[in-house]
Amino acid sequence: MKVLEPGVPLGLASAGLPERVREVLERVLALVAEELHHGMDRTVVEFERELFRLADAARNPGLESGYVQALRDFRPNRADLAPRFLIGLESTLARLRQPPAARALPQAGQISFRNLSLVEDGAMDEDTMLREIASRQESRAPLALHLLGQRFGVLAAAPAFDAERLPLGPQSLCRTLRDVAIGLGIHYGARLLLYRTFDRQVLSGYPQVLDRLNASMADLGILPALTFVPFRARPSAVAAGEARPAAAAAADGEAAATAPPAAPRPHTAWMGETRQPEDGGDDDIAFALLRQLLSGRRELIGKLRSGTQPPRRQQMSTPDLLGALKDLQRQPTAPAAMRTGVHEIKQAVLAQTRQRLGKGTGLSPEDNDTFELLGLLYGQIANEIRDDAPTSPLVGALQLPLLRAALLDRGFFLHGHHPARQLLETVAESAARWLDRDEIDPQLVPSMRQAVAEVIEKSANDPAVFAAANARLQERLQSQARKAEMLERRHVEAARGKEKLEIAKLRAVEALENAIDGQQLPRFIHALLNQAWLDVLTLTLLRQGADSDDWLRQLDATRGIAAACGPGAAPQDPELTAYVEASLGLVGYHGDEAAVIAQRLTGSHGDDGDDPASRTELALKLKARVRLGEDKAKAAAPRLPPRTPTEQAHYEQLRVMPFGAWIEFVTNQQGDVVRRRLSWYSTVTDHALFVNQRGQRVDELSLDSLSRMFACGQARLVTARQARLVDRAWQAAVSVLRNFAGHAGSDAAATGGTPP
Repeated sequence: MKVLEPGVPLGLASAGLPERVREVLERVLALVAEELHHGMDRTVVEFERELFRLADAARNPGLESGYVQALRDFRPNRADLAPRFLIGLESTLARLRQPPAARALPQAGQISFRNLSLVEDGAMDEDTMLREIASRQESRAPLALHLLGQRFGVLAAAPAFDAERLPLGPQSLCRTLRDVAIGLGIHYGARLLLYRTFDRQVLSGYPQVLDRLNASMADLGILPALTFVPFRARPSAVAAGEARPAAAAAADGEAAATAPPAAPRPHTAWMGETRQPEDGGDDDIAFALLRQLLSGRRELIGKLRSGTQPPRRQQMSTPDLLGALKDLQRQPTAPAAMRTGVHEIKQAVLAQTRQRLGKGTGLSPEDNDTFELLGLLYGQIANEIRDDAPTSPLVGALQLPLLRAALLDRGFFLHGHHPARQLLETVAESAARWLDRDEIDPQLVPSMRQAVAEVIEKSANDPAVFAAANARLQERLQSQARKAEMLERRHVEAARGKEKLEIAKLRAVEALENAIDGQQLPRFIHALLNQAWLDVLTLTLLRQGADSDDWLRQLDATRGIAAACGPGAAPQDPELTAYVEASLGLVGYHGDEAAVIAQRLTGSHGDDGDDPASRTELALKLKARVRLGEDKAKAAAPRLPPRTPTEQAHYEQLRVMPFGAWIEFVTNQQGDVVRRRLSWYSTVTDHALFVNQRGQRVDELSLDSLSRMFACGQARLVTARQARLVDRAWQAAVSVLRNFAGHAGSDAAATGGTPP
C-alpha cells in the first residue's frame, strides 16, 4: 500500500479525534464496508475472469504470458484486496481533521534530461481513467455529494468538503484503489482492467450508498435537517397554473424533489419495513391544495348531474362527528358498515344523527373532503389487493379508525411515515396481488388481526394507539425478515458453490486442451477425457486449487495420458494406470469400471482397433452416469438468437443490478404479477437466483432470458418509489383528482412519481 508519513494515523482509534467524531466515523465506515462487501467480491471474481479471458484471446505470446503472470501474481493476494481497500478508507477518514498535504516539488538533483516528455504515458492514461470514473460518479449524484460534504465539514470543524477532498467521494475511492493495486504489485495494464471492473461492480450502486450515508449521519444528529429545497413562492395571489406544481407535490406527501436521478432506485426492502420520516411541511397549505383538486372534481360532477341543488343543512362540528363515529363503532352493525366502504360509513353517521336530533345534518366542507379523500384512497387500494387474501377483511375493518385519525390529523394524507398510514401499509401489503397464497407467514395473520382489533377497540383521539399497534406488528415482521434473510443466505451460498464448480470446470477444460496440445487422439479416448477425466480435473481444482501439488500432479498425469494414447505412444506405465484408477475413484467410479477406463486412458487396450462392443458398453454406461456439475435442463435448452439492442441494454443493466432488487413477473394474459427477489447472480455463469417474501428459492433463470423478459414486458423492476402499496394507491388517487381538475399528468414529476 501507499507508505504513510510518520505520525499519520492508520486507524480511527489512534487518530486523536474527539470521541463523538470518532464514533460517527466508525459507524460511517461500518456502513460503507457493508455496502461495498458484495461489490468487492464481484470485482475480484470478474477481474480474474477478465484476465483469464484476455490471456485466452491473446494472439501475441508476450501478451498472453503477461496476462497469465498477472493472474498468478494476483491470486495469492486476492483476499487482501477488499481488506486493504477498507484500511485505506479508514486511514482517509482518520486524517479528516488534518490539513491537506501539499504536493512536494521535485528537487533539483532529481531532474534528468534524458527521454524528455510532458508526462509518462502510463501515468497519464491511469490518471485519465480514474478522473473519468470519478467525474462520472460525481455527475450521477451531485446533490448527495454536496450534502455529504457539508456533514463532513461539521465533523472536521472546517468548511464543507468539495468533491476532490471528500473522504468517501469518488476521487478518494479511486485514489485508495490505486494505492492498494500498486501495493499488491499489480502491473499497469492489469490495474486499468481492475479500475474498469471496480467501476462496473462497485460504483454502479454508489448513489445509493451516498443516500444511506446521508441518512445515517442525519440519524446520528449530523445536520439532521439539512436538505435542498428549491425556492418556491408561497401560494397567494398567483394563478392556478403557477401554483400547480407545489399543489401536486404537497398532495403526494413527498419532500420537495431536486434533479431526478439518472436511473430509478431499485426496491430492496422486505415486506413491512418501516420508513424514515420525511421533512415536514405546512400541512394546512397542503391540505388546502388537495381541497382545491376536490373542488374541481365536484364542479365537473355537478355539471353532469341534472336537478336542483340539495338544501343547506346544519353542519356537524368535528368533535360531534368524532363522537358519532365512536358511537357507530360500538354498535353491533359496525363491522358490516366498516367493510362496505367510506361512503356507507358517512351515510350511517348522518342517518344516526338524523334519528337522534330529529332533523337532517351535514358535514363541514373540510370533514366532507376528508371522507372523499379516504374513499378515493380505498378505491385505489381495492385495485391492489386480492379479495380472497386472509388479511383482506382487515383492510376494510381499518376504515372507521382511519377516518377518525384523518379527521384529527390531516398529515395522514400527506406523510408516508404517519403511524396510521404505516399500519394500513403493513396490513394492505399482506393482501397484495403480487403475493402468492403461501408467501404470507401463517403466524403473521393472527398478529395483524390483533393489531387491527386493538386499534378498533382503543381508537381514541391519540395517534399513539396506531403507533403502539404498528410497533408490535413490526417486531413480528422484522423477525420474519431475519428468518427470510437467513434462508436466502443459505440459497445464495449454495448458488455460489455452483458458480465455483462451473468456474473450476471451465478452467479444467482449458487445462485439458493445453495438455493435449492439439494431438490427434482416438475419438473414444477423447470422449473419455472429456467425461471421466474432466471430472477428476474439476474436482481437484475445486478442492485443492490451481497452486496445489495435487493439481500439478493431475496435469502431469493428463500429459502422460496424451502421450500414451497419441501418435507414437510411449510405453505403458503401470504407475500411471494405477494413479488414474485411484483418481477416478475420487469422483465416484468404483471397481472394474474405474480399472477399465484407466487402462484405456493409459494405452493398455490400444486404440480403436479393439472390441467395438466393449467400447459401446462403456460409452452407454458413461452416458447414463450423472456427471459432476451437469445441468441437463440447460444442455437441452434450445439455442436462442442473438439479443436485440433493447435486450442487450436490459442485459447490461441486469449485470450491475444490486443484489436484493425486487422484480415483478407477469404470470398470465390478464396481467397478474408476482414479485420475486433477485438475491444473487453471477456474471460468469449467467445464473440468477430468485426467492419469495419468505426467503424460499422459487426460480433460477439466466440473465439472458431475464433480459428478454424485460424487453417484451413480461418482467419489470420494482422501483423504490413505486414499491409501497399505499403510496402507489395514493399517487393514483391524486392523479384521478388532477384529471378531474384538468391537470391530467402535466406535473407528474412534481408529485414524487407517476402512478402505475
